[in-house]
Amino acid sequence: MNRLRRLLVLALALHATVARPQGTPARIAYLNAGSARSATVFLDAFRQGLAENGLVEDRDVVLDFGWAEGDYERFPVLMAELMQRQPSVIVVSTIAAVRAAQDATKTLPIVMVAINDPVGAGLISSLSLPGGNTTGSANMVEDVTPKLLEILHLAIPRATDIAVLFNPANPGNRSLYQSTRSAAARFGIKVRPVEFTAGEALAGDFATLMRQPPGGLLVVADSAIVNQRDRIVALALQHRLPTMTHFSEFAAAGALIGYGPSRRTLFRRAAIYVKKILAGAKPAELPVEQPTTFELVINLKTAKAIGITIPRSLLLRADEVIE
Repeated sequence: MNRLRRLLVLALALHATVARPQGTPARIAYLNAGSARSATVFLDAFRQGLAENGLVEDRDVVLDFGWAEGDYERFPVLMAELMQRQPSVIVVSTIAAVRAAQDATKTLPIVMVAINDPVGAGLISSLSLPGGNTTGSANMVEDVTPKLLEILHLAIPRATDIAVLFNPANPGNRSLYQSTRSAAARFGIKVRPVEFTAGEALAGDFATLMRQPPGGLLVVADSAIVNQRDRIVALALQHRLPTMTHFSEFAAAGALIGYGPSRRTLFRRAAIYVKKILAGAKPAELPVEQPTTFELVINLKTAKAIGITIPRSLLLRADEVIE
């Protein structure tokens, strides 16, 4: 970010205050990497969580949205605009968005959702005592990656090389790519990187990739990528490319396999943090939550469409089979 833009962001953020007249709804700033259309399923999960925790929208809370449309460079300006409207809590769902929120305020509570390794990324001090003004949930995809590669190997034993789609704008994605390479090497699988680009360029990326077709495609967990899951899956199906990801929601969209934490659950549970913070809890003292369950979802409809036979032993392990 250039100096002038940074000064503008800081000026707007400093102008905002946290004062809220008694009896008025608490404003929740909801900063998301995607678009309102693509993130509907996760926003609905968050709203469900609010309702489950007795927070009625437009009576107890008001949601104020900032959509980055896949452009992480927009986070600081979007955050500054949200700060102008005096939120009580900030909800964010990618490392770059957390950093933009932390740059904008050192006092307003920040609830992060489904973040890759928040301690390693320097966002919090520890999971048990995060410190500062940030808490929320981690997604543990680093721990899931070796198991995902094992599942890939069982599902497509002939795959000796795979492509890994990751977002270079997300600093956590580079480390996830490296951990994927290490895990794949245990199964004798070679890995080639594919950097995610939004919009029409994505089709060109797939066309380039298919000049030397890999045995499969692993999609790394990232908010902007998740929000373009329908387009990514459509391109993968067009090229008959077996695709798997760290999030089960991708399989529902048409990917072959999804294995990992439920992103919907993490968004729903983010409302618990909002409830506690509005009741007076300090983010610094609220432990960061990690998923306790991981879902294996296999899309048999996709398997048939691309000519893949999933072993029965793997189907029996699945939490959900889509037919």
